[in-house]
This record gives sequence, C-alpha cells and structure tokens, in this order.
Amino acid sequence: MREFGYQRVFDVPGAVTLGADPEARYLGGGTNLVDLMKSGVERPGLLIDVRELPLDRIVPTEGGGLRIGATATNSDLAAHPEVRRRYPALAQAVLAGASGQLRNMATVGGNLLQRTRCAYFTEPAQPCNKRTPGSGCAAVNGEHRNHAILGASEHCVAVHPSDMGVALTAFDAVVTYETADGPGELPLAEFYLPVGDTPHLETALPSGALITGITLPPAPVAANSRYRKVRERASYAFAIGSIAAALDTRDGVVREVRLAFGAVASRPWRARAAERALTGAPATAESFAAAADAELAAAKALPHNGYKVTLLRNLVVAVLTELTEEAAR
Repeated sequence: MREFGYQRVFDVPGAVTLGADPEARYLGGGTNLVDLMKSGVERPGLLIDVRELPLDRIVPTEGGGLRIGATATNSDLAAHPEVRRRYPALAQAVLAGASGQLRNMATVGGNLLQRTRCAYFTEPAQPCNKRTPGSGCAAVNGEHRNHAILGASEHCVAVHPSDMGVALTAFDAVVTYETADGPGELPLAEFYLPVGDTPHLETALPSGALITGITLPPAPVAANSRYRKVRERASYAFAIGSIAAALDTRDGVVREVRLAFGAVASRPWRARAAERALTGAPATAESFAAAADAELAAAKALPHNGYKVTLLRNLVVAVLTELTEEAAR
C-alpha cells in the first residue's frame, strides 16, 4: 500500500478545501475504499475523514419528503421510523446489503460512491478500462455471468453493486454536494454517467465535490413499496438481480408505478419503459409481464448472463403482484 496522509475534519468548508487536492479521497466508513487501497486499485495521497461532520441527521422535509445526511450510517437509515413508514423499499434495500457490521460503518454518501466488485476491476494484474483506460475489458470474453445486460458497452460490462441506490433511484432521489464554488445538486438519474467509451468516468460530481446529503421528494406511492434481491447465497452477497417497486392502483388499474433494477447495469437502472407501459393498464400478471418485456427488449446479454432477462421479468411480475394483493387487503 502506498503511504498516504490522513486528516480528520469537523466542518464542511475545511473538508472541501482539502478535497481540492486531486490525490485526496473522502473517507466515511471505508468499507469499500480501504479494500481498494489494500489491493492497489485506489492509491490516494490523502484521506479526509468526514465522519465527524454534522451531516448524519435524517429529517422530514416540507410536504412529506426526507432529507438524509451523507454521513448517516446505513444501519441508522434502515432503522429510521420515517424511512420505514414512507419508503419501506429503501429500508429493505439497505438491510439486504452487506452484513450488520458493515452497515454499522458504511455511510449513505459512501454507498453511492462505492465502485464495482467486478473481479477484473479489483485485480490490478487484469486488464480493465474502468481501472486503466484503454487496457481492455477482460470480462467481455471472460467470466461475466453476474455482469450487465443493460446500458453496457464493449468497453465495460461491470454492474453497480449498491442495493440502496436502486431504491433511491425509484424514488427520484436528489444528491446534494458542496464544492469550493458553493453548493450544488444532481438528480440521482443524472448522477451516474453512461458507460460509453469512458467507463472510468463514473459520476457527474464536480472534481473535489463532497456529498452532503440526499433528498427524497414526497412520494405517496412509496408507502406501498418493496425491494427484492436475488443472490447466490442467503448470507451476505451481492445481487445477481434486484428490483425496487412501488405501486398505486384503483379499481384494478395502475395509477402510478415506480420500478428500478439492480445488478443489471453500471448504475441503478430506472425502468422507464416498463413504467410507461403499466400506467393506466390493468393491474394483472399479464400487464406486469408485458411491461417487463418492454423494458428488457433493450437487453444485450453476453453468452453466460442471459438468465438475468428471465430473472428480472419474473421479479417484476412477482413483486408487483404481491404489492397489488397487499393493497387490496
């Protein structure tokens, strides 16, 4: 591991000033960054410890939304009564991710910035365009059964590992940040950049920006929501496919629906085509399947991950059917 400096900060301006150093990285819980430093993938010259910043509160906003501080832990987020009441799929997504020990350390802001667990990315001896631009993507012709089927390119087929990010995407979360030039915000739908031919450019955050929080706008439909994660073992494991869904029906017709997929793309995938197909349609298994097909028509599977198309289709039907039945009770 390369030698590095360490600085604990207690106010946002001080953190942002230090963050202007291009070799600096913000350190929250360290559950991803420290692992990457150990393997040599990340080699920062300075770690800026932001855990003492006053950014750990979770508070209601006007109109029924929530403001989530960037240094709130994943455990605190999942246990918060307003999260569980207003956005149950978010609480479920956080609890589905990692172990209890990791959730106690990991921060909300760090969760959004975690990097792919693709084995070729985390092994410096292997070619990886995300880690070393221009070196190639070993996964395309290698081991890729857990890789992307949507939004990928020949330059990178890795998937984003966040469970929390999938639920936040379904609920139109907005990321707020601070820079030396002042505050800014990005809808989560614009936060992650498309892969294209520059997979090493992952987010639209300005250089040196510090995430300060996440705002969830009011969303009554979110109260009837669910997160479902499929993984290869029941204990701590990353998803091979997941879904965050929220549904509002009246007289057997879909009034509003939110859908986002995980483990299928380089970012949490908002299923807009499926949402459009379902809005105003009958709340039936047939409609749910047709909507899933509309979204997955764009899927481009590799030789060993085509099963994800069927998996996601089944998840859509199963979870929306469950939400429909619960709403009718």
